[in-house]
Amino acid sequence: MALTERERSILDFERTWWTLDGAREGLIRSSFDCTPEAFELELAALVDSPDALAHDPLVVRRLRRDRDRARRARLEGSPR
Repeated sequence: MALTERERSILDFERTWWTLDGAREGLIRSSFDCTPEAFELELAALVDSPDALAHDPLVVRRLRRDRDRARRARLEGSPR
């Protein structure tokens, strides 16, 4: 299933948000009319999408690495 316009916009935003003027949270609210938390949930769902990987492989791979690092840090930091 192809990406929606919103999904493509989310990936495009994630690629370039740091070049824009303003705080990321404010840019998310104004660009996507949602909370940063809702945006992160949408973005997290996109990370595993083959269509998202095809649209922007660099961003998706970076996000996957970030997610995996955070997951490893949580697991290694927890008492065993």
